[in-house]
Amino acid sequence: MKLDNTISAVITGGASGLGEATARRLASRGVKVALFDLNAEKGEALAAELGGVFCRVDVTSESDVDAGFARARQAIGQERVLVNCAGTGNAIKTASRDKTTGEIRHYPTLAFDKIIQINLVGNFRCLAKSAAGMLTLEALPNGERGAIVNTASVAAEDGQIGQAAYSASKAGLVGMTLPIARDLMNEGIRVNTIMPGIFNTSLLQSLPDHVKDALAASVPFPKRLGEPDEYAALAEFMIGNEYFNGESVRLDGAIRMAPR
Repeated sequence: MKLDNTISAVITGGASGLGEATARRLASRGVKVALFDLNAEKGEALAAELGGVFCRVDVTSESDVDAGFARARQAIGQERVLVNCAGTGNAIKTASRDKTTGEIRHYPTLAFDKIIQINLVGNFRCLAKSAAGMLTLEALPNGERGAIVNTASVAAEDGQIGQAAYSASKAGLVGMTLPIARDLMNEGIRVNTIMPGIFNTSLLQSLPDHVKDALAASVPFPKRLGEPDEYAALAEFMIGNEYFNGESVRLDGAIRMAPR
């Protein structure tokens, strides 16, 4: 797909981090961008800077997602590109013993479900609705109607202690990539997934320098944190290369996560 001002894109989690970097990179190619996010202050500012549109969207809400797509499509037209970056995480052991009291606890089911609802179901909700919208478009000369990129994590393959829900949600994204690509193959819509390693997003920037240095040193090569624009560059490549389909790709400097 040629990225220019004839293309519209929706980026979930687009107000910061990997989503912001992707929005900036696509906008630099002339693509019209819509940002779905909960952070209205950052989202409105970035949309104004990029000449795009911000839509306050909770991806776990059917009505929010429907309203977001309606607003985005009214402003910039039906999207041919969706990049799913919305997500969250927590760290809770499946079952554990309090070191002080000896009390035995288990991972609360509601807390587990919340991660699944945001990272997996929420992203699928956006993907399915976006794909349905793409079906209304005329195919490009190469037969393509759209391209979708999901954001999983290396935790899909080597999750750490306390990451049962997070890893399950990200593994779900990896697991659904090929089936969805097959679902949409006759409609000219491609689906791929990126599995980032340790990236220099706002979450990590808040950590002490010695913690960030230790994380960077754990990466085989290059021994540093990934930069959001490196994620965005891979997303752009997946969107632009019409033979890239049904793949889940690690972007991690060859790291394999230790148990903790």
